[in-house]
Amino acid sequence: MKVEKLIKIIGSDFYTGVPDSQLKALCNYLMNIYGIDPKHHVIGANEGNCAALAAGYYLATGNIPAVYLQNSGEGNLINPVASLLNDKVYGIPMIFIIGWRGEPGVPDEPQHIYQGEVTVKLLEDMDIQNFVIGRDTTEEEAAAAMGKFKRVLAAGRSVAFVIRKGALSYDDKITYLNDHTMNREEIIRHIVRAAGEAPIVSTTGKASRELFEIRANTGQSHKYDFLTVGSMGHSSSIALGIAINKPGTKVWCIDGDGAVLMHMGAMAVIGANAPGNLVHVVINNGAHETVGGMPTVACKIDLTGIAKACGYPRAVSVEDFACLDKELEAARAGDSLCFIEVKCAIGAREDLGRPTTTTGENKRNFMEYLKEL
Repeated sequence: MKVEKLIKIIGSDFYTGVPDSQLKALCNYLMNIYGIDPKHHVIGANEGNCAALAAGYYLATGNIPAVYLQNSGEGNLINPVASLLNDKVYGIPMIFIIGWRGEPGVPDEPQHIYQGEVTVKLLEDMDIQNFVIGRDTTEEEAAAAMGKFKRVLAAGRSVAFVIRKGALSYDDKITYLNDHTMNREEIIRHIVRAAGEAPIVSTTGKASRELFEIRANTGQSHKYDFLTVGSMGHSSSIALGIAINKPGTKVWCIDGDGAVLMHMGAMAVIGANAPGNLVHVVINNGAHETVGGMPTVACKIDLTGIAKACGYPRAVSVEDFACLDKELEAARAGDSLCFIEVKCAIGAREDLGRPTTTTGENKRNFMEYLKEL
């Protein structure tokens, strides 16, 4: 189905969400038509943030908003859906558009398998009526579903369109770029050299895939790395838990700007605990690159200022490899919590692979290595 047809059927004038590769057609359409426009389209920090923003739109206008997300974001939705939007509370209706990663019978990455199994069940448990759109769904079928949804929305309840892989298409192209020149894979290569044999926790998406390939290409063991799959925004908290319990070991976290924004409260907890053995590196390309390149707000805020306000004793930002190497060496040799923002270009190798070990193997090997430290 052409995404323009679905947009017309839904009929909303306001969209907010967290980008998803399964919804790339929708995201690109919204960026081409609206860009980032607070009246019509806002990319949020996390899915709960988007639901609350959409609730504010409804309260101010009385119109039905639309919230888009990957199904992995359903967890972030549960609290506002159950305790704010539900018709037993405020009865604030909205339309969710959900990319169905890990749909049963469709091969996908490990972090999507269980989430895919429970996607529809979670919606049903939250009393959200839903309609699944696949490659063969017709415009008439989607319009009929929306016709039924209108009665549900009028009663103050929410609904959802669940989008299967390849179900939406959009002919126009959009390219996402920024003004930075450093390549993320090369940045990670520099971090790996500085970290040596110290443990690294890497965020979900392409950063972990690049870290895995760097180890494979240099003949290094994967036991040094915990590759966070799913759980976007939580890699720094995992690293904090390790650093607290391995105080004699330097622990490195390779994070991303979208992940930091998703659960920024983690920085306050890290700063308050201030483990001297933790190095928090945020590779900031101002984009949700792994799912298509749509922008984050990270290029418009002062991440190092936030880190300092959260209690990080040292927080710096770098834009070239000479400065990066200098700060990585200072962090390696230092004995205080350190935050390094690395300004990065958007882009990755087209032939970037995926980890060839299982998540179970990754966990066991990493835990066995930590026992040695």
